[in-house]
Amino acid sequence: MYAHEGDGRGDGRVAGEATTGARVRGQLDAAGRLGAAELGAEPGERASLVQFSSAFCQPCRATRRILAEVAAMVEGVAHIEIDAEDRLELVRALGIEKTPTVLVLDGAGRIVRRAAGMPRKADVIAALGAAV
Repeated sequence: MYAHEGDGRGDGRVAGEATTGARVRGQLDAAGRLGAAELGAEPGERASLVQFSSAFCQPCRATRRILAEVAAMVEGVAHIEIDAEDRLELVRALGIEKTPTVLVLDGAGRIVRRAAGMPRKADVIAALGAAV
């Protein structure tokens, strides 16, 4: 289940606090967007599925497959995987508490949805609809 950024809803797995307005130097630009410099890869033209993973996270592997499949289905959507241990400053700035955590970014790099835990493919597709 994905939550709209800042709506405070969720099933215990979904982080509901807005992070897009945070001003963390070197992590988010003044408008609260994530770009190639922060993500370590080029974001998608229409949207990006950003996955925070860790080395020994079993659900991260399945999440990787799901997100790659969805990104391949929709033109202009990129799947970007970030090693949480290598990017602790970004993890802290975004309030990432567990892996996998998935952020759905719109074409401008704004976080429009986020979820923690392994998502269902249908939920990813629905969340992506809010970004494109």
